[in-house]
Amino acid sequence: MKNYIYILFPLILMSCGRFSNADEKQNSDERIVCISKQYAEIIYALGAEKDIVAVDLSSTYPEKIKSLPTIGYHRALSAETVLAMKPSLILHDNNIGPEHVVRQIEALKIPIKTFHKYESTIAGTDSLIREMGEYFGKEKQADDLCKKLNRDMELALEEAQKYTEKPKVLIVHFGRATNAYLVMTQKSNAAKMLEWAGGEMAVNAERGMKQLSPEVVAAADPDIILLTDFGYDRLDGGNEIEKLPGISSTKAFKNNHIFRIEEHDLVYLGPRTGENVLLIQQLIHPDETK
Repeated sequence: MKNYIYILFPLILMSCGRFSNADEKQNSDERIVCISKQYAEIIYALGAEKDIVAVDLSSTYPEKIKSLPTIGYHRALSAETVLAMKPSLILHDNNIGPEHVVRQIEALKIPIKTFHKYESTIAGTDSLIREMGEYFGKEKQADDLCKKLNRDMELALEEAQKYTEKPKVLIVHFGRATNAYLVMTQKSNAAKMLEWAGGEMAVNAERGMKQLSPEVVAAADPDIILLTDFGYDRLDGGNEIEKLPGISSTKAFKNNHIFRIEEHDLVYLGPRTGENVLLIQQLIHPDETK
């Protein structure tokens, strides 16, 4: 078997619009349920996590967040599970469901806070970090995070200019079902990060994710394959990449250019995006960064 590199991203309901918002953070101790992996990482980066009592299943960064109880997957919630955490505040990014559960959660009359929906860009991420920093009383920390983010991005973009080739990259996301791969496309945040790193997506589609058959994966013939930490080869507790249908005929497999990457490093932009772009550069330009 070939060797692969694994590298390791009560209470008043204020009715306004579709979801309710708590206009300002309570001064007393809170019990906050955070249903957003992006929010969760920023909160921890700000050092504002002391009142977080539960997160959704997809919030896996930083590592210590895994010690918190989870209320399930953010698109498959149950009102009972959320209520069991006795929250005084629910944070979410308007990407929760199913719809009938959302209505049940609204009816619980628990304050709900969503932050502004900024563009998925570095400037938008900067704005979100600063808004959250103001909300949690962590303005200085937010400023420091934004300065570091911009420094890291400047370095990453400068480094990208040095690469002579733009590899075609396939990012395989989560587990294989019905003999199809769920892959990231050029519409995803991962594609933006890949472009900043000096690469390009192997797959185009209307949405950020697309199911591909093994035959289509083989035909795409990517130069690099990135497998997320919830990779297909780990479904049965194994780790045999060469047995994945359609993979072994690709240039990526033949050149030993299949790498592991954390899912949370790809699906949203946050304080570590510059760092993650630099990481991706090392993975997709293995022959030029040795």
